[in-house]
Amino acid sequence: MNDFLTPSQEQQIIEAIKSAEKNTSGEIRVHIENNTEKPPMERALEVFYLLKMDATDLKNGVLLYVATESKKLAILGDEGINTKVPDNFWDTEKELMLSNFAQGEFAKGMELAILEVGKKLKEFFPYQSNDTNELSDEISKG
Repeated sequence: MNDFLTPSQEQQIIEAIKSAEKNTSGEIRVHIENNTEKPPMERALEVFYLLKMDATDLKNGVLLYVATESKKLAILGDEGINTKVPDNFWDTEKELMLSNFAQGEFAKGMELAILEVGKKLKEFFPYQSNDTNELSDEISKG
């Protein structure tokens, strides 16, 4: 995992999260770990709760989960956004990530997906001046 992203690529992803969250009350996090034996959505759900992403008032947190060596990824939205969108809502962003990952463009794939997630969150959860659910804009690692 240490060579998955360089420090400057990590910063690029953090900047994408900040940019994506500017216009929405939603929260976006990225979690990267080496391996998981579990199906990616199951592991993403565990990480979602470990990171307390379910603590937003509007239940509008989104997690991008990547297991680098297991070659698994998932995008998980909380119930607030998932009740407003179709079942396959996150497939476009997953495909965007996968197509870039296939070319070795890991940071670019995550950055583009984060920006797209931000656009979709803005549509359903526009920025609110009283937004107090500020989660950390960092990449968590397992």
